Amino acid sequence: MAGPGGAAARCRFAVVGGGIAGVTCAEKLAAEFPSEDIFLMTASPVIKAVTNFKQVSKTLEEFDVEEQPSFLLEKQYPNIRVIQSRVKQLKSDEHKIYTENGKEYIYEKLCLCAGAKPKLIVEGNPYVLGIRDTDSAQAFQKNLAQAERIVVVGNGGIALELVYEIQGCEVIWAIKDKAIGNTFFDAGAAEFLIPKLTAESQETPIECKRTKYTVEGSEEKGRPTAASDKLGSALGPDWHEGLHLKGTKEFSHKVHIEILCEVKQIHSQQEFIQLQRTSLAFPKGEKNVELDEVLWPVYVELTNGKIYGCNFIVSATGVVPNVEPFLDGNNFAVAGDGGLRVDRHMHTSLPDVYAAGDICTAAWEPSPVWHQMRLWTQARQMGWYAAKCMAADALGEAIDMDFSFELFAHITKFFNYKVVVLGKYNAQGLGSDHELMLRCTKGQEYVKVVMQNGRMVGAVLIGETDLEETFENLILNQMDLSAYGEDLLNPDIDIEDYFD
Repeated sequence: MAGPGGAAARCRFAVVGGGIAGVTCAEKLAAEFPSEDIFLMTASPVIKAVTNFKQVSKTLEEFDVEEQPSFLLEKQYPNIRVIQSRVKQLKSDEHKIYTENGKEYIYEKLCLCAGAKPKLIVEGNPYVLGIRDTDSAQAFQKNLAQAERIVVVGNGGIALELVYEIQGCEVIWAIKDKAIGNTFFDAGAAEFLIPKLTAESQETPIECKRTKYTVEGSEEKGRPTAASDKLGSALGPDWHEGLHLKGTKEFSHKVHIEILCEVKQIHSQQEFIQLQRTSLAFPKGEKNVELDEVLWPVYVELTNGKIYGCNFIVSATGVVPNVEPFLDGNNFAVAGDGGLRVDRHMHTSLPDVYAAGDICTAAWEPSPVWHQMRLWTQARQMGWYAAKCMAADALGEAIDMDFSFELFAHITKFFNYKVVVLGKYNAQGLGSDHELMLRCTKGQEYVKVVMQNGRMVGAVLIGETDLEETFENLILNQMDLSAYGEDLLNPDIDIEDYFD
């Protein structure tokens, strides 16, 4: 069975992907089977490790994500073997993986954790940058240093943070929704946060906790601007800290939001001149009809008919699961969003192949207050749980669904506020059968709960509210709260005392 690189290496467990899901999965397997070699295949010489892990409550967890050279992982777990090469092909019927460096590996059980890649509004345009990982953030920083105006497209967490952090550069922010941050917030929360966007001075940014390892030699060779085929791992919640996000102009914040629109077309400078149409200057007041005198390198035509020139465009429009290398010749069941369908034990549709993190799509009937979102926290939980399932299957044991899938819970920071989202925090999938309760102190806190039939099913907490544990319990135990009415959010009533 000699392959091009000699005989195929055999292992009981193989994991593909050096991001959070893959590394967590490999670590858990290495701990469960200390005498077995665990193969971890990764395209990049650095892996993503979870550090400073803190269980905040039953379902909420906080951690930092650190890029580390892979030898640190091997030092910590002597039975993990990191194979630094991209996967070229999977032959699931033969239980074989071929890597680009010409080697082949035979596994008993395999977990695919190859993540996702940025969904670019247009492929192959040098003026369009996708931001998803540390590499593209660095490329972005280089470009921003010369920029006077950029257009940001997208309305998720990364777009939100980006727009907040950029200083000294005009930002035209195009969103397809009515309000900013739609993935995480409703219009009320957006209104609460907007004053922060226009505030002139900023708090000094907190020191960046993530240590950055650069890959030797990669800086100097003038690499292409974060080509989307070079997959880095996704960014962490504090990815923008320590990056000097400052353009060339001397003012701090200049953001103009164009709502309910998408990019219709992108024109080069030459195409724009040939079109003989007009583009708009940065809006000064409400009525923006001033024409632009400047010639820009690239022009964005929006579906609302407006055209803006800019130095470049940031595409922050989400991700697509990175399934390409694995589909050829394998009959995977693929979900509507492009991910590999997994059942409640993280099995794909193929025998002995599991998947975790951004590459997979949860195809089981979820708990009524959990949903999948391609986030760090879920990548870690899925990677850990997939390893447990692989171990249980290998030992012929039964396993229960992990508790982290009982309740959607995520903790992050936006605009320097602590943000906790629980359950169906945006009334996802509830239709009109729900009501909202709000409490808001301008500049301090924003509390929203989603109620259905007198029971709490979701919540958004912005600021230091200290309500996350209480609300988590109320959502988990589905207690009937109709008797409390509006008092549920009355700041003068110490709600914790009721429900401890």
